Amino acid sequence: MSEYSRLARQMWHQIEPVHATLYFSPAAFDEAAQLGYDVESRWPSYFAWRTAPLGAAGPKLVAAIYYSFSPTMIAEHVPGIWDTASPEQVLPARLRAMDRTFHDLLGDRISIPEIAEAAELAVAAAESAAVAHRPLAAANLDLPWPEEPHLALWQAYTVLREHRGDGHLAALAAAGLDACEALVSFAAIGAAPAANFEGRGWSAEEWAAAHDRLATRGLVDADGVATPAGRALRDQVERTTDELAAGPWRSLGVEAAERLARLNLPVLGAVFESGMLPSVTTLGIGSVRAPE
Repeated sequence: MSEYSRLARQMWHQIEPVHATLYFSPAAFDEAAQLGYDVESRWPSYFAWRTAPLGAAGPKLVAAIYYSFSPTMIAEHVPGIWDTASPEQVLPARLRAMDRTFHDLLGDRISIPEIAEAAELAVAAAESAAVAHRPLAAANLDLPWPEEPHLALWQAYTVLREHRGDGHLAALAAAGLDACEALVSFAAIGAAPAANFEGRGWSAEEWAAAHDRLATRGLVDADGVATPAGRALRDQVERTTDELAAGPWRSLGVEAAERLARLNLPVLGAVFESGMLPSVTTLGIGSVRAPE
C-alpha cells in the first residue's frame, strides 16, 4: 500500500462520520418532514438527500450508482421521492439541514478560524478529484460551493466521500462481486452483523442465493464465514479502493492532509459525542468513538 493509499484510508475515517450526519441528524429529519417526506423510516429522505445532486434520477440509475441496495427496495422509493419534492427543493433543504446540524454540534465554535481553514483545505482536495466514472462525486462537485465555511466543509467532505464510494464500486466489480454478494462477503469477514444489512432490502432468498454463489467460489463456508480466499479477496477490494481514492490526497499533500485531520478533530469529536450515528455501521467504521 502506498503512502497516499494509507492516507486515503485515514482521511476516510475522518470525514465519513461527518458526512453521514445528514442521514441521522434530527435537524435533517425535521427538514425532510417539512418537505413532506415520511420520516418514520430514514430511507425516503436518505434517497432524496443523496440522489438530488443527480437530478430526478430514476430507479435503474439509482440502483446502478448505489449498487448494494436491492433494486426492488429502490423502486419502492424512486421515482416517488420526486413527487414529494423536486431535486431543486431538496438541495437547499439539504444545506439547511446541515447548517442546523453543525450549529447543534459546534455551537459558538462554528465561527472559529479553524473551521474556515479546514474548509479551504477540504475544498482544495475535492476540486482536485478526478471524477471520470465517478457519477456521485461529479454530481456533488457540480454544485456551487456554499459561502458559509462549515457548509463548504461538509460539501467538500461529501464530494470526497462519494469519490471514494464510486471507486469502491469499481473495486467490487473488478473482484466479480455483484450487489448482494458485496454485502454477504462483507458480513462474512465480520465488518458488520448480517442483520445490519437488512435495510438494503435484499430478501432472505436473495441473500441465501448470494451466499451459495460465494460458497461455490470458495469464498465463504457453510456458516457464512469468509474463507482465507474470501478474506484475501475483500482485502484486495479495500486495497484497490484506497488506491483509487488516493488522488485528492496526493494532490493536497501529506502535510496539508494531516493539518486537515487535526482541524477536523473537534467536528469529528462532536459527531461521536452527539450519539446521532449508530454504534455499528455497515461501512466497517465504528462510530462509538473517533478512530485512532
